[in-house]
Amino acid sequence: MTDGYTVTAAIFAGVVSVLLGLALAHRLFRAPLPGSALAARPMAEPVALLFRDRRLVDATAPARSLLEALPGDDDWARLWNWLAQRFEAPQSLLELAAVEGAASLRAGPGLSGLRLDIEDAGHGLLRVQLVDPSLEQAGIVVNAHALAAMEDELAVLRESVDRAPVLIWREDRDGRVTWANAAYLQEAEARHPDQTSWPLPRLIALPTDAEGTPRAELRSDDRVRWFDCHLQPAGDQRAVFAVPADDAVRAERSLRDFVQTLTKTFADLPIGLAIFDRDRRLQLFNPALIDLTRLNIGFLAARPTLFALLDGLRELRMVPEPKDYNGWRNSMASLEAGAASGLHVETWNLPGGQTYRVTGRPHPDGAIAFLFEDISSEIALTRRFRAELSLGAEILDGIDAAVAIFDGEGRVLGANRAFDDSWGPEAAQSLRGYLELWRSTAADSPGFQNLRRALAADRGDAPLQGAIAGPDQGLLWWRVRPLSGGRRMVSFTAAIAGVGAPAAAGAEPSPQPRTDSDTAHLPGKTATGG
Repeated sequence: MTDGYTVTAAIFAGVVSVLLGLALAHRLFRAPLPGSALAARPMAEPVALLFRDRRLVDATAPARSLLEALPGDDDWARLWNWLAQRFEAPQSLLELAAVEGAASLRAGPGLSGLRLDIEDAGHGLLRVQLVDPSLEQAGIVVNAHALAAMEDELAVLRESVDRAPVLIWREDRDGRVTWANAAYLQEAEARHPDQTSWPLPRLIALPTDAEGTPRAELRSDDRVRWFDCHLQPAGDQRAVFAVPADDAVRAERSLRDFVQTLTKTFADLPIGLAIFDRDRRLQLFNPALIDLTRLNIGFLAARPTLFALLDGLRELRMVPEPKDYNGWRNSMASLEAGAASGLHVETWNLPGGQTYRVTGRPHPDGAIAFLFEDISSEIALTRRFRAELSLGAEILDGIDAAVAIFDGEGRVLGANRAFDDSWGPEAAQSLRGYLELWRSTAADSPGFQNLRRALAADRGDAPLQGAIAGPDQGLLWWRVRPLSGGRRMVSFTAAIAGVGAPAAAGAEPSPQPRTDSDTAHLPGKTATGG
């Protein structure tokens, strides 16, 4: 009996053991429930901070990491400067939480609905928490290599922006600064040491509707700095890149001063100046142009084209008047083409009797400058001078004596008709040539030698008159008269029997005609005369 109970108990124990083993295996190897994976993931640790009288008492690990990454020394100031860049008026939550005990505020667009919760527990105790609804009840698993790469890239970008030699900031639609780089922060601290809390002061106020690259100034106590502000849209905000433009402003100012100096100089010129651009529109003119052309200043100020200006001159009869209009247009087109290709000069004989010299010269970038100069007095003086020269030539030609004038170097300056008839037209080109001609005619007679010495020496060093044989072997009286500038006038007169040479003031006594020394070489004459 005892053995039966023993066997029965052993069988029961074996069955229970098998059932327990099956139950345990089923529990260990069954498929996981749908919600088990979510439950197994770790919960995201919140960003929470506890302050007492604005001094940090406690904080979660993510909150401490956030504070360590923010610039500044005071935990409260660092946190609220960071919050001011992401939430609109977060300081208002402090007052609301003091009244209601708790308050919440959502961040602006683009920050994934980030929420700021503040609980005021009284006695100066304040709990601040940042909540991201998309991460609530969710674990975060980040690849360590990807996180390191993102942190490195973020560090490079942050350092590059902070070291940029330009002012960079972002501002919202109301003009409030929501972010700024290190250069902007340093400038703000230098100019407003007591206003470095968020929102930062606006250093450069730009209109909300500004576009492109407006230029703005930043004034300090002793200087003015200029910036070219490049505007870029950034969602509902805009990013501003203020590039220093002091060098460009100085260059433009120097150019403007130079143009003003030129304008003042041109205003005093008696020559009319008109400069046309590549489209042949008037860009610059001086008052002399109005005086010379009689064009209306309003017409010139309207920047007419070149041909419009020439048409205006034609109406005022201030251009040469051809017979037909087409011919006039062609001549004006030739003037414009000549001025565009190089220096071009024309003389305009106006219907009113005036004479203008019009000079056209090309300028860089296809521009053309025209100079209008009244040369009526110059032309009149030239004509008068030519008339006097013609009169002097007529007077010389009316003299019976053969007259020639030589300069200090022996060049022939002029001779009358009687001289050309006696010795031949242009028989020689210089005094040396004529001396050879006279020597071939009069040989080396004392009369020729006296003439040569008179022409070579200063006045008074040699006889100034005498006699030589002429081309027809007749006796000629010669006279040398010194003129100003080293010039000399030589005249020859036919000798008349029994009449001495014409007296010359200050001249030495002239030899008697037909002396043995002067006539010994003449045909039919002997050394004793007859």
